[in-house]
Amino acid sequence: MQETDFPACLADLASAARARLDPGVAAFFDGGAGDERTLRANAEAWQDMTLWPRVLKPLTGGHTRTTLAGCELAHPILVAPVAFQRLAHDQGEWASALAAAAQGAGYVLPTLSSVPMERVAEAVLPEPARGPLWFQLYWQADRGVIRALLQRAEAAGYEAIVLTVDAPVQGMRDAERRTGFRLPAGISAVHLSDGGRGTEAAHADAATFCAGVAASAPTWDDVLWLQAQTRLPVWLKGVLHPLDARQAQSLGVAGLIVSNHGGRTLDTAPATAQALARIAEAVGPALPLIVDGGIRRGTDVLKAVALGARAVMIGRPVVHALAVAGPVGVARLVRTLRDELEMAMALCGCRTLADATPALTSLKSP
Repeated sequence: MQETDFPACLADLASAARARLDPGVAAFFDGGAGDERTLRANAEAWQDMTLWPRVLKPLTGGHTRTTLAGCELAHPILVAPVAFQRLAHDQGEWASALAAAAQGAGYVLPTLSSVPMERVAEAVLPEPARGPLWFQLYWQADRGVIRALLQRAEAAGYEAIVLTVDAPVQGMRDAERRTGFRLPAGISAVHLSDGGRGTEAAHADAATFCAGVAASAPTWDDVLWLQAQTRLPVWLKGVLHPLDARQAQSLGVAGLIVSNHGGRTLDTAPATAQALARIAEAVGPALPLIVDGGIRRGTDVLKAVALGARAVMIGRPVVHALAVAGPVGVARLVRTLRDELEMAMALCGCRTLADATPALTSLKSP
């Protein structure tokens, strides 16, 4: 793809990806739960927020750097854990991770990766400008499986564990059901013995799924157990309620990822922009927050930082970029968001991200 052919913005990128992807795969990546109200609200909430720019501010020496988990990052953009990325490109997670690292972005590898964690780590860790490399964990009924995953992640060089806590069962995603989506032959969750197909089979029978999966869903006690099993810091992904955020803080977790699973689990849950503001107020600045969901512009990144996030995660746009232009596409995506962020900062009078305070933006009431 020529430089001038690459989509100009993330919305154009999504359209270009849908034209290339199989309808079932597009439904899997882009679909949301129920009537997709939360899916739409995620993006709309950022768009509805107003930026109040300041003028004539000194901008000399400005930059997008931030600090997360004790490390200085070139910018506050991380790649979220998205399952089965080989559905979008043959090199899958390996390609997106390497591209993210080349652009200084952090990367979170999913449990349901279609590329082994060791291969991804071998590609990412030598990159001198890379961001953090973390492993996302879906709770498993067999704690022996969890221990084995933790040991593999530690041995491979991953630097944190991200426990997803908002998906004890799958959401009912109509787009997938309409297309009859199933994983094609040759693509599986390589870290799980059933390749991830056990979850799909259970989903076909809602009663069995809820009785089986929900019965083994993690609790706060399991978070304590998990922390005791690994030397790596543990983040929780999928926290929306301020009371849950406070409880997580009391357990000494490394940080929280404010997320509603991209609108893929509970429809009509609040948009992440709304939840972020409340959680930031509840826990204060001591607990690092990342926000995930609906961020499609550099202005969204700036708004998230103003509301109290140290960084943001990008999910669906990454697989869109993979589908359109492979790893080069992912690199272009990250660079586009970073450039947009830098422009927004300058136009708002923010020399650094520390200048992005709550006074910079106003949030529409839910």
